[in-house]
Amino acid sequence: MKTGIATVSISGTLEEKIEAIAAAGFSGIEIFEQDFIADDRSPREVAARVREAGLDLMLFQPFRDFEGLPAPLRARAFDRAERKFDLMQELGCDLMLVCSSVHPEAMGGIDRAAQDFAELGERAARRGLRIGYEALAWGRHVNDHRDAWEVVRRADHPSIGLILDSFHTLARRIDPDTIRRIPGDRIFFVQLADAPAIEMDLLYWSRHFRNMPGEGDLDITGFMRAVMATGYAGPISLEIFNDQFRGGPSRTIAGDGYRSLVALMDDVRRAEPEAHVDLPTFPARTTVEGTAFLEFAAQGEDKSALERLLATLGFRRTASHVSKSLTLWTQGKIRIAVNAETTGHAHSAWVARGTTVCDIGLNVSSAAETLARAQALGAESFRQPLGPGQLDIPAIRGLGGSVLHFLDQTSGLADVWSVEFQAQEDDPAPDAGLLHVDHIAQTMSYDEMLSWSLFYTTLFDMHKTPMVDVIDPDGLVRSQALSSPDGRFRITLNGAETHRTLAGGFLAESFGASVQHVAFATGDIFATATTLSTVGFEALPIPSNYYADLAARFDLDVGLLDRMRAANILFDVDEHGAFFQLYSRPFAGGMFFEVLQREGGAYAGYGAPNAPFRIAAQKRLMRPKGIPRIKREIERKKPSDI
Repeated sequence: MKTGIATVSISGTLEEKIEAIAAAGFSGIEIFEQDFIADDRSPREVAARVREAGLDLMLFQPFRDFEGLPAPLRARAFDRAERKFDLMQELGCDLMLVCSSVHPEAMGGIDRAAQDFAELGERAARRGLRIGYEALAWGRHVNDHRDAWEVVRRADHPSIGLILDSFHTLARRIDPDTIRRIPGDRIFFVQLADAPAIEMDLLYWSRHFRNMPGEGDLDITGFMRAVMATGYAGPISLEIFNDQFRGGPSRTIAGDGYRSLVALMDDVRRAEPEAHVDLPTFPARTTVEGTAFLEFAAQGEDKSALERLLATLGFRRTASHVSKSLTLWTQGKIRIAVNAETTGHAHSAWVARGTTVCDIGLNVSSAAETLARAQALGAESFRQPLGPGQLDIPAIRGLGGSVLHFLDQTSGLADVWSVEFQAQEDDPAPDAGLLHVDHIAQTMSYDEMLSWSLFYTTLFDMHKTPMVDVIDPDGLVRSQALSSPDGRFRITLNGAETHRTLAGGFLAESFGASVQHVAFATGDIFATATTLSTVGFEALPIPSNYYADLAARFDLDVGLLDRMRAANILFDVDEHGAFFQLYSRPFAGGMFFEVLQREGGAYAGYGAPNAPFRIAAQKRLMRPKGIPRIKREIERKKPSDI
């Protein structure tokens, strides 16, 4: 499968773009005219550099406002085209994109446009070049791929073909199945872009909000199924206009683009088995069956403080690793490992970030297949030296330098707890009724959210909820939840735009740690709260104003309201059921735990209406604004550790 990306899709100079596109694994490149003009190399030098990087020059674009012009503008349009043909021949690129005209003097008429393209095709053929015609969604007379195809069909020239762009079709809500009627050999090139569902001017939407397939809301899979059903066998390329991407790291954006294309075409071949997709075979999306473990890196007093907090949540220290400074704390189906090693990944994570979740273990249907899919999508594998008797558990790099390990039942990897750990007697603590990990909340900069949403949804069978705005007293945090179909694995991605927010402050304090909070499920939050109060748990204090507002908003029993107030429990409800939340106080620079109850297991949200009040309560307990952080003990950052 030939994959490409337009240089306009990523940031940087043309040289930086070429390097990033090649590193991501693309087959070729679309040279956007502006990128070429801004470069100081000759056409032949640019062409040589592209091919030196292992890339094909697939397309030169765009050539604007060509068809339907009156004299003398028509003659000048052909003169312009001849000049671009000169350039293309020096570049060694044989295909040029001509987008439908938006010129104010352009005249309509399919036959008139077809005549112009027939003549242009003749001129291009004399030079061994080809022309692809694309219908812009905002074109003056041609804004539908069906009309563009009719122009190409009537031009009836072998050097004139159609270029399809998913955005221009789907943004206008044109049925993509109409593409199935077009002969595949008359489609010269296919460009892809997704976009969030926003009602706005088409041109502005296109120029600022396109994103990678799978990052938006358009039916890109349906579009490509229709394209492949025609027998199309040419390049599949990305053309993304996005303000966020223009300022992002070029290699990350290019890597996301390649991942999105591979995942998309894997979906297409599974949904359209008759279509030929030239892509190596790899496993389907993995089913995540739950969180197997969470591993914290912590040492010294940090470790002691974390363990005291776990004890007040009803966790018991039940095992220790046979060869590592690693203890296991359990309750219900929850496993929390506390790693105090002085070498290896956990130590590096602690040196860099202090107490942090350095490793997340996931129960999956097949660990080997999960790793194989991750590698096919460009994920970075993770390994470190194994000690005697340790299991080789597949793993990849995750957000913020963390690691994701994959365990399954069939391979014996789930036996790691009996193979690598020895049971340890501990003072019995009252079980607080915590059952399993409900969800993990990862914090990142807002610019990273699309990237990590794509990471999870292309690797695992997960659904996205619409992005929501979380109001912090000092700014805005955007949040998006991802969930497996059965809800056994949930993760929320929280994007911070300023360090003044709680989420942004956590990123700054932890130097980019990933997990800010973990939510545990209970079947009876009031019984859990009662037990926790007996073992010293300090709940996040919630002001009386909150409960007065609850009384006004909901028809709640007075006794229930009093119980919530006494235990600092928050409340929400949706059409499926009620939801209760209880929070720990912040620790380790802004981390916290949550205990929740989804009444009947039906409530689907995460208590977003309560977030502003929870955040305000947490901030009251943290370091006041303007007061610098006292540095941690100097030995944590010895030169030998950096």
